[in-house]
Amino acid sequence: MYKVSQENKNDWWEVEALYDLCFAPGREALSSYRLRDGVPPVEDLSLVARDGDGILAGAIRFWPVNVGDAPVLLLGPVAVHPTRQGEGLGGILVRDSLSIAEKSGWDRVMLVGDAPYYGRFGFTRLSDVVMPPPTNPDRVLGRALVAGAWEGVTGLVEKFSAS
Repeated sequence: MYKVSQENKNDWWEVEALYDLCFAPGREALSSYRLRDGVPPVEDLSLVARDGDGILAGAIRFWPVNVGDAPVLLLGPVAVHPTRQGEGLGGILVRDSLSIAEKSGWDRVMLVGDAPYYGRFGFTRLSDVVMPPPTNPDRVLGRALVAGAWEGVTGLVEKFSAS
């Protein structure tokens, strides 16, 4: 049994350690991290999952980005501790956070990931949206949280600007 809650400032370094454990060294060299530099994550969508003993088992974060003039949520990273993988915790974090995003008024969300995994959450390839290189375009996926939210949204994914 896991308790899922909003990440708080006391969780930050523990979550960062989990990401370091789950992803390759140099993860911060990925183009998605350039989009996150100097931009805080969306607080109400950044979740942690802890077991009954309070041990961190998983985490998910979201960042705002722009595609053209459209604000978009960038999902990721999402990570589950290796000893907890295969228990469905990643799915719980994705579903719970997308539900909160929808209720919070976000229209669309995107990520860079595996279509077979994220397809079960309603993500499909975004052929008209371009992540900065060296991202594989087949891994750029999106989901509308509001019907038609991706219609007419095309171009390069850029660092968030509130303008």
